[in-house]
Amino acid sequence: MNVLNADAKITLVSPRDGLNEEVAYRIEQGQVDYIDRKFEPQDLDGVDMVLTAVDDPEASSQIYKLCKERRIAANIADVPPECDFYFGSVHRDGPLQIMVSTNGNGPKLANIVRRQIAAGLPYNIGNAVQRVGMLRRKLRKVAPNIEEGPKRMQWYVPYIVSGRYSLTQPMQDVQGVRTILARRPLRHDRGGHGDAPRFLQTRNRADARRSTTAGS
Repeated sequence: MNVLNADAKITLVSPRDGLNEEVAYRIEQGQVDYIDRKFEPQDLDGVDMVLTAVDDPEASSQIYKLCKERRIAANIADVPPECDFYFGSVHRDGPLQIMVSTNGNGPKLANIVRRQIAAGLPYNIGNAVQRVGMLRRKLRKVAPNIEEGPKRMQWYVPYIVSGRYSLTQPMQDVQGVRTILARRPLRHDRGGHGDAPRFLQTRNRADARRSTTAGS
């Protein structure tokens, strides 16, 4: 699924009796090209990446060696030493993507950690990310020049972090952004928390307490 979500062109080589229901469904939907037989060396022609998931360790290792000879990145399932890359456990919500990887040490643990992180995210955070993107695009319409980049950042970052921009009720017109740019810059205290949201201030204080405890 990770590869499909990345819009990769996938060719699957496997006897039909080795397919599970999910893979068979993807083939029926035309989402992957399918070759009904066992792997042959010529299957690597024109390939950029190889994934194997077979119950024959010797055959898997042979495929990996062929990939190394051709400088093709490969992932041999359940054999970390024969993996040039790993797939993480991914949480997606609209444009927001969060990936957790254990570098092949514990894929199931990565899944558990990812679920715990996702459970702690605000509801509908994906829409919030889209709305922030909307604000950035509107700011560019009002201050489009390259030299105005610092001006956009001066308003964009503090306005989002302070919570003054409603993620649930975005400004629908450019005039709303002009209002932002017309206001005085938000205050930043180098020695304090300035306009940081309360939950960030609480976290900072908690981190300070933990550091004090650890150092005592």
